Amino acid sequence: MFGKRRKAFLVSAALVGGALLMTACQDTEDGAAPSASATDVPAADAAGSDASKGTDEGAEQGAGQEPDAKDGGSAEGSGADAGDGTKVPVQQACGANDISWSTRSESQAGGYILIMAKAKQGITCILPAALPTVAFGSDGTEAGPAEQSVGDAVTLSGATTAYAGVNPKTTNTDGGKELDSIIVGVGNEDPDPVSLEVGTITVDKPVVTNWHTAPADAVPAA
Repeated sequence: MFGKRRKAFLVSAALVGGALLMTACQDTEDGAAPSASATDVPAADAAGSDASKGTDEGAEQGAGQEPDAKDGGSAEGSGADAGDGTKVPVQQACGANDISWSTRSESQAGGYILIMAKAKQGITCILPAALPTVAFGSDGTEAGPAEQSVGDAVTLSGATTAYAGVNPKTTNTDGGKELDSIIVGVGNEDPDPVSLEVGTITVDKPVVTNWHTAPADAVPAA
């Protein structure tokens, strides 16, 4: 009886010992690969996080920068300084080469030549308050004033037209020079007067009006 109990005890002890041994092995295997803590971040992930942060900061700095003038700024307009920072367009006196010229024969007042002056494209200039210089023939005979006083200055720009009337012959005699063109300048000092075809005319003591903005005002007296 005792031997059977001893044998049963030994078997029981062996079973318990085996169970303990298996548990110890399992614990050892589990402990060989401990889990990473929350603070152990791989170096590659940390570097990526830093790069992303730098990109975001660069974008924020770029968004706050002012654009260069060439990217979106506007250049200041040309002109004279008015004293308060604003620009005033510079006005220039007209020369004959600033103007598109044309002529037309009219029958009023015994017949005269209407001179028409317009500024060339892109030009703004001023015809002075003075007679146009109109000369005839190779001897340079000039037209005298057809009006008693000098008119106003005329600013030419765009579609604005100035008119002056020329009466080539104010005498009642049969004399005079037969010509087919006139020479026109803006004042006696104009360096570039122009020659305008007018058809055949008789010239004898010619006169010319001031510049006007309406053709009806440029009819020279007979």
